[in-house]
Amino acid sequence: MKKLVNLFVCFCFISGAAIAQTKDNILPAAVQIKVAAQAAPAEFRDGATVLGYNSNGELVVLRTGTNDYICLAPDYKTPKYFASYCYPKSLEPFMKRGRDLIAEGKRRERDSIRQKEVADGRLSMPQTPTTLFGYWGTLENLNKETGEMSDSKRRYVIYVPFAKAADLGMSNKPNNLGQPWLMDEGTYKAHIMITPPLNHQH
Repeated sequence: MKKLVNLFVCFCFISGAAIAQTKDNILPAAVQIKVAAQAAPAEFRDGATVLGYNSNGELVVLRTGTNDYICLAPDYKTPKYFASYCYPKSLEPFMKRGRDLIAEGKRRERDSIRQKEVADGRLSMPQTPTTLFGYWGTLENLNKETGEMSDSKRRYVIYVPFAKAADLGMSNKPNNLGQPWLMDEGTYKAHIMITPPLNHQH
C-alpha cells in the first residue's frame, strides 16, 4: 500500500511539473498577437481580433479588432506544431463549437456532433465559400520580435459546404504539388485544401 501511495505522489509531482513546464510556453500577449496575425493576409493583420492564452492557459480575447477577421494564437501545449489560424467571423460558430467539444473530451465525436447540429439548424455554417488561413512551425524557431518562424509553412482552406469535386473540376485526393483538392466531399464541411510546396516564398 505504501508503494502505491509513493507511486501516486510521484505521478502527481511529475504531472504537476509537466503542466508547469508547458505553461512556460505561454508567450506575452503582444507576441501571441504577432504570431496569430501572421496567418492572415497582410492587409487584414492589424485589424483582426486575436484570441490567445492568459497566464492560466485559458483562451481569451487578447485584442478586439476592427475588421471581420479572427486570428487564433498557437496552442502553447503543442510547441512542435505551433499553429495559428485566421478566418472571417462567419466561421467562428463552427470553430468555437469545435474548440468547446475538444475541451469536453469529444475530439473524436466533434464532426458528427457538429454535422447533426448544422442539419438541425442549431449551428450556423457559411453557405458561401469562406477561407481559413493557416500558418505553423515550431516554437523554438519563433522570432518573438516579428512573430515569424524560420520553419513556417502555410495552408489555405476554403469551406464550400456540400460541394462535390466533379462539380468544381478538381480531385478529391491530396497531392504534394500545391494543387487544390476537395476534402470531406459532399459534407457540411467540404473544403478545398491548398498547401503550397514547402520551398515556396511567403
